[in-house]
Amino acid sequence: MRHLFFAVCLLFTLTSYAGDKLTIAAASDLRYAMADIVSLFQQQNQLDVRVIYGASGKLSTQIRHGAPYDMFFSADISFAGRLYQDGFAATAPQPYALGHLVLWSPKQNMAGIKLEQLAELDFARLAIAQPAHAPYGQRAKQALQAAGVWQKVEPKIVYGENIAQTAQLAQSGGADIAIIALSLARFPELAGQGYQPINTELHQPLLQAYVITRHGAANTAARQFSAFMTTPQALSIMQHYGFEQGRFEQPGFEQPGFEKPEAN
Repeated sequence: MRHLFFAVCLLFTLTSYAGDKLTIAAASDLRYAMADIVSLFQQQNQLDVRVIYGASGKLSTQIRHGAPYDMFFSADISFAGRLYQDGFAATAPQPYALGHLVLWSPKQNMAGIKLEQLAELDFARLAIAQPAHAPYGQRAKQALQAAGVWQKVEPKIVYGENIAQTAQLAQSGGADIAIIALSLARFPELAGQGYQPINTELHQPLLQAYVITRHGAANTAARQFSAFMTTPQALSIMQHYGFEQGRFEQPGFEQPGFEKPEAN
């Protein structure tokens, strides 16, 4: 009986410890903002939080193939929505921000330079994220096309796997100019030069959303972190890094609808 008591206590301890772990898959535009939010969250909660960053499309594919992520923060709501529709997410997509693109260079101040002027500038390489799986890359291509310069600059384009790698590509000398996330351009290491916000009318909105995955459905830490994302502290950090909030909740802002299929 005594051995049974200790076995039950050990099982309870292991179960509690497992519930205190949280693994988040996050779009790489959140690299700096999420680090600050997680740090603050951990100060208030004794939880082990791990964040994996990458391109939203690739992270979504990993979840479909069984990656043990409890939450998924996507730079494009559509990736989160399709996971929900296909039964890989336990919650409907929760919008948390609008992302913004900027024209940035580690070598020169890009403030005041518009996309239409790129064809006239003397540079060798322009970095954007891979449009095939990175929402920021897809929107960058849309903006360049809408500005009428895509065909002229396409031969100079080099691609980063995600938006953070795109910034690193330019920072390391692999590109002269880059189209990156405002949230990255505001980080002190990248803020040495001025940047130029890209007109949001040139591309589809970067409406971002998160879900609790099917893997994380029973993880109470995921619910706690979801609630924490709505606190003034978390919202303040997001705003600090340039993530826009509120507009997608206003009438007239069209959001895609996602319905979970009925169980058979």
